Amino acid sequence: MDHKKSLIALKKAKTSLEKIISMIEEEKYCIDIIQQNLAVIGLLKSTNLNLLENHMNCCVKKAISSQDQSEINTKMQEILKIVQIAQNK
Repeated sequence: MDHKKSLIALKKAKTSLEKIISMIEEEKYCIDIIQQNLAVIGLLKSTNLNLLENHMNCCVKKAISSQDQSEINTKMQEILKIVQIAQNK
């Protein structure tokens, strides 16, 4: 699995979160804080999708190739659980 893209995005999000914390501590303008917060949310959503894509291309493909029905069912249930969690956000 290649997590480089995700790692870069998460580090950007971490830096942005630190900036947001400083902005709140410095009582910066609310709209500016909200815009920064939305940027972090966008990075996290994009990263989540990238991680899911990597999972599908690696772990799920491996389970399908193995033809182990139990493993395939496990991967399917994991994906359904993730989708359900994402829908509730």
